[in-house]
Formats: sequence, structure tokens, C-alpha cells
Amino acid sequence: MALEITEELIARQAPEAQTIIRLLLARIQELEERLNQSPRSSSLPPSSEHPHAKPSRPTPGAKRKPGGQAGHARHERPLLASELCDEVVFLKPTVCRRCGRGLQGDDSTPLRHQVWELPEIKPQVIEYQRQRLRCPCCGETTCAELPPGVPTGQSGPRLVAFVALLMAYFRQSKRRTALFLGTFLNQPCCPALTIKMQTQVTEALRPAYDELVKELPTQPHLGIDESPTKEAATKAWLWTFVAAFFTVFAWRGSRAATVLTEWLTDDFTGVVMCDRAKMYWQLGSLQWCWAHLKRNFQAWADSDNRVVKRLGDDLLRAVRELFRQWSRCRDGTLSRAALKQELASTRRVVEGLLLRGEFSGQSQVVGTCRELYDHKAWLWTFLDQEGVEPTNNASERALRHAVIWRKRSFGTQSPGGSRFVETMLTVIESCRQQSRNVFEYVTSAVQAHYSHQTTPSLLPRA
Repeated sequence: MALEITEELIARQAPEAQTIIRLLLARIQELEERLNQSPRSSSLPPSSEHPHAKPSRPTPGAKRKPGGQAGHARHERPLLASELCDEVVFLKPTVCRRCGRGLQGDDSTPLRHQVWELPEIKPQVIEYQRQRLRCPCCGETTCAELPPGVPTGQSGPRLVAFVALLMAYFRQSKRRTALFLGTFLNQPCCPALTIKMQTQVTEALRPAYDELVKELPTQPHLGIDESPTKEAATKAWLWTFVAAFFTVFAWRGSRAATVLTEWLTDDFTGVVMCDRAKMYWQLGSLQWCWAHLKRNFQAWADSDNRVVKRLGDDLLRAVRELFRQWSRCRDGTLSRAALKQELASTRRVVEGLLLRGEFSGQSQVVGTCRELYDHKAWLWTFLDQEGVEPTNNASERALRHAVIWRKRSFGTQSPGGSRFVETMLTVIESCRQQSRNVFEYVTSAVQAHYSHQTTPSLLPRA
């Protein structure tokens, strides 16, 4: 039978024992709260929780069977025009299916049945025969040069771009990439060749990457986030800087504020959407992420302490109102000026609740409430700055692909691999933001690299 530790029981102990017991009870409560943390009630990233560990959400109303529901619209692949088909096979019945008499004539509206099939896949191989001719005058031998844009190796631009995207976009290992090429495309390849192509792609795309880096300090607002990773056995950090029309990833060995100084320089005067990590404070104009704050308030609302729980519940009500009004502004039904007016009362409520928490005497909330109230201007920057959002969801979404890739590959093994990762992630996310075909862009960049021409720009105005 478990012994219940009450204040009466503690009071019967020696003063030293009372102090030790209370310290241990406080430590147990802290560890239990930490054990119960989840991405929904703390700053833990969603990737830290196994998807099967998420509690099932009750579904209101009657349960539905999986799959298509009765009465739903039917989805069919539309038929291509006959002229667009590679082959049309005419099928005529020869005899009547009932009496067996011979049939003649044509059907003006035959039943059309189309079958889609993959063509036989084989690589296109172009051979360049470089003739060497001897001069009849001086006897010197001259060999014909390769045409501009023809690689000195055996891999063409489309193949190199395809391999890079298999590894970076579709997150395949070098061994599986080589296996796919050999098995399905009849393209001889080994893991060592994929590394060679990886290096070529990095060199081809790096000028466009450097151009985006130079543009970062000029942006009016940026979403910034970072995620831990590894380079060989060394801990590293993958930073992401999300602008309106492009994104830059940076692989660095530190999470310190010096990284921000290096990348944004002293010329940056914009607004940064971020979490409350202190390395961002030096940037001056911030918008703290309300999605992170909502998780903190949820943890308070789940507390066993009634004072803390009430404070968490009151703040969550204000946060729900904030997001309700923000959704109206985001979909265009509410202007930014009207949003500021609608949230004026909510702002007063939140700041009053933060003061209440600061002087509540509850150690669980005092420090956070003091920090939020002292920097309360960073909670409401989005009300005055066009383009600034109340959350840092854009940079977290940009990092999601990188985090999944990291979980599959366990980081990189060399500085060259790290440069490939940051470069390819930058190209992939920037092309997505601009609705550009990433395969076409990477192919054109590799072709320009082979031809010693200027790399196509990733800036939207180019």
C-alpha cells in the first residue's frame, strides 16, 4: 500500500528532514511534468514524438467505414484524344454472338478503352569520336575538342540533376539511388558515382545559392528556425531563413547568435519571426511565435495547480480569439488595420493575464510571464507590419523535409555532404515557393555549369 505524504506527516519530521522531503517532492513534480510533455504542450518539435504515440482524437457523430463513401462523386481518368495515343487497335466482332451469322460494317461510336503503360526504359547514349589529325607541314597532332556543354565525364545534365533530386528531394540513400538507376532505368551506377554527381550539382548550384544569401539582409521580414543535426560524429545545426519568395538553408556547427550576425550582417533592418530563443534578441525587431506560446499555455492549463491551470485556461481563450481574427485577415475578409482594432481588447486581456502570472508567486509561470510582459511589443509586431505573421510556421514547414531527411540519413559524413544538403534544400524550397519546376531548374543549372555559362538565378525578379 502506497504511503500518502501529507503536510501533517511532514510536520512530524525533523526540520532538516522536512526540507529534504519538500525538495524531493518538488523535484518529483518537475520530473513528472517533464515526462508528460508533448509537442502539443511544450516547445518540443512534432518530429520528437512517434506518430503512433499520438492520442486518438474522438470523432463526433457516427463512425464511417474507411474508403469511398456512398454517394460520393466518382473520379475517373479522362480519356485522351485518339490522335494523342501512341497506338490505336481496332477490334471488330466477326460473327453474331447469338446466331453466329457473319457481321460487316463499322461502328461510328465504338467503346474506347485506353491502357497506360510505361515504355521500355533505356538510357540515351551519345558517342563523340574525337579525331586526331597530324599536320602535314610541322607534324603536330591536333585532337578535336568536345562541343560546348558536353561534360568531360559520362553523366549528362539531366542524369546528374535526376540523381541529385533522388537523394535530396526523395530522400534516397546513395546506395538505393544507384540501385534504382541500375534496376529500373538500365543506367549503370554505383554509390561512388552518385557522390561524384553530388559534387557536380553543388558546384553548379552554388552561385545561385550565394546570390540568395546576399539578398537576406535586404528582406523586410524573415522566418528563422534551426534544427540539430550531425556532420560525421560532430553535432551541427541546420538553420533556415524563409523570405517571401525564397528560402536559404545553412549548415553550421553552432546555434549561437554569431550565425545570425554572419548571415544577416549589420544591414538587416527587417522583422524576424521566431521562437523565444535568446540568440534572436540582438536582432531588435521580432515577432514571437504564438503557436509556441499556445503550447506553453496548454501545459499550464494541464497543470494540477489550480492557480496555474486557471491562468493557462484564460490565456488559451485569448489565443483562440487571436487566431480566429488572424484567419479572417489571412483570407482577406479583414484588413490589417481592422485586425489591430479587433484585437485591441484581446491584447489588453493578455497583458493583464501576464501581469497576474508574474505576481502569482507560482514558480512554474513567474519567469515566463515576466519575460513575455517585459517584451510584450514582440507579441504584437504582426499587427503593424504587413507580411509578418503571428507564428513561425513557415520556417517550421520548410524544416520538415530536412528533419525527415536527417532521420533517414543520420546527418552527413563530410563538409561536402553538408554543402550539398544546404544547397539542394535551398533550391527545392525556393522553387516550391515560386512554383518553378525544380527538375528543369537543376538541369539548366548543371547544363550552364558544363558550358561555363552563368548559373540561372533563383531570385523571383530574374
